Amino acid sequence: MAKCSVCDKGAHFGNAVSHSHRRSNKMWKSNVKSVRVNVNGATKKMYVCTSCIRSGKVERA
Repeated sequence: MAKCSVCDKGAHFGNAVSHSHRRSNKMWKSNVKSVRVNVNGATKKMYVCTSCIRSGKVERA
């Protein structure tokens, strides 16, 4: 699973609890996109989460 290169956000793990309170494993995946980013004047492909893209932490190419 990909992680955000800016904030290090990745997948979260826990339990899915049913109505009868039986537990099974659950995985919440973060919304990470492969984006072309300007880094020191050069373009580079990075994995960035959508919250970092919306907040303006990265400059898209």
